[in-house]
Amino acid sequence: MRIDLNADVGESFGVYTIGHDAGVMASITSANVAAGFHGGDPSVLRATIRMAKAHAVAVGAHPGFADLMGFGRRRFDMAPQAAEDLVLYQIAAVAGVAAAEGVPLRHVKAHGALYNQAATDRPLAEALARAVAAFDRSLLVFAPPGSEMARAASEHGLSVAFEAFADRAYEASGRLVPRHEAGAVIEDVETVVGRAVQLACARTVVAVDGRLLRVEADTVCLHGDTPGADRLAAAVRRGLERAGVEVRSVG
Repeated sequence: MRIDLNADVGESFGVYTIGHDAGVMASITSANVAAGFHGGDPSVLRATIRMAKAHAVAVGAHPGFADLMGFGRRRFDMAPQAAEDLVLYQIAAVAGVAAAEGVPLRHVKAHGALYNQAATDRPLAEALARAVAAFDRSLLVFAPPGSEMARAASEHGLSVAFEAFADRAYEASGRLVPRHEAGAVIEDVETVVGRAVQLACARTVVAVDGRLLRVEADTVCLHGDTPGADRLAAAVRRGLERAGVEVRSVG
């Protein structure tokens, strides 16, 4: 059994520190690095990539809507061409800094509202896929299994890594519980570790109504801005390895 453990990082901005990147980086195998639109700035971007390199963590671009005030978690309705250009710009920014640091870009994972909308919005999913394909067809796209994003990426000749979430609650439909609802983000360490192991070993997760959902997962996400994310990531890594799961980057 093998699984990748990823986290959204590099989302601090100026004097504002978001997340626990230094601690998280010691436990994950893939880093989704913010490009400055929903979080992050040029100095944070470079420092985060250097940190990932030091820990031998695979680097990916983490594009989001241009929404610093809302941390990229508010819905935006964009023309497909504008969305494609927005994503391409951010991929290029992360890839450019990574190249300067001697680090290859390995994947792309959309952030927040962009990720959630592209999961069900075909035109937006197509725009995201076109942006990735235009930049580098060898890049992996992290996407929910069965999503429009995954389908669009595959149809554009891109490889897809199916993603699941250990620290987010699932609805019976298989979608994530919206963040504004109680219990959407799971912070209990033992619960998150158990869910991560279940996803890696059984490819299942328990929905909020108690239903057992089948979830194909190549990579499991932990959110870097969750309180205590560094301790949570370490506990999940230990739990996976104790369960006999090989934790390594995809691709």
